[in-house]
Amino acid sequence: MFAHLREDIASVLQRDPAARSKLEVLLCYPGLHALVLHRLAHRCWRAKFFLLARFISYFSRWLTGIEIHPGAKFGRRVFIDHGIGVVIGETAEIGDDCTIYQGVTLGGTSLYRGVKRHPTLEAGVVIGAGAKVLGGFTVGAGAKVGSNAVVIKPVPAGATAVGNPAHVLEPRAEREDKPDFSAYGVTRNMDDPVSKALHALLDHVAEQDKRIDALATRLKDAGLCVEGDTSAKTPLDCDYLNRIVD
Repeated sequence: MFAHLREDIASVLQRDPAARSKLEVLLCYPGLHALVLHRLAHRCWRAKFFLLARFISYFSRWLTGIEIHPGAKFGRRVFIDHGIGVVIGETAEIGDDCTIYQGVTLGGTSLYRGVKRHPTLEAGVVIGAGAKVLGGFTVGAGAKVGSNAVVIKPVPAGATAVGNPAHVLEPRAEREDKPDFSAYGVTRNMDDPVSKALHALLDHVAEQDKRIDALATRLKDAGLCVEGDTSAKTPLDCDYLNRIVD
């Protein structure tokens, strides 16, 4: 347990620039306290002391504001930053070096007992503040979930998911040499496919407007009436125009 504690303190110092000393992390970080108490509750759960495990979990929630079911499985060096409002369900599995921010829910969508109801986070996953990951699927290693995203299907390894319901962003052509830690699941050099589609549609509409304006100007110069312009010499004859085009 003390080896896990030393690793947890080191991971906090590495990932949180606000942390100034090991003693500060040990005394003032509720995410660390929640993990220590969860390990104790999880041992009781595995030993089938279910009531005691739930009581320790309940005490941990009262102390830290973080609710972790004693049946949940945690890897090493998991960092729960701020932590208030975090809820982690019974069959959730959190891999090594994962980071979870405040308001995150790792929840289930099934009411059946004895089945995998909660998500699995592989190593190095970052879950942004307020995100909801709902279901018994897997979020791949190194993936990031943006703040307030609602994830209801698997996320590939290394991908970034945002939105409600969440969709995977597409990386731009340029890449950084070293993938740095992404706080709150915010990733640089990524394109949202929905945003790209909207921008492409807007560009197409703008181009169409330019072409229509150019066509109206030419028709007006030719003396044809365009859009109720009575100053033109000759009214626009649509049938004649169609015959010309044909």
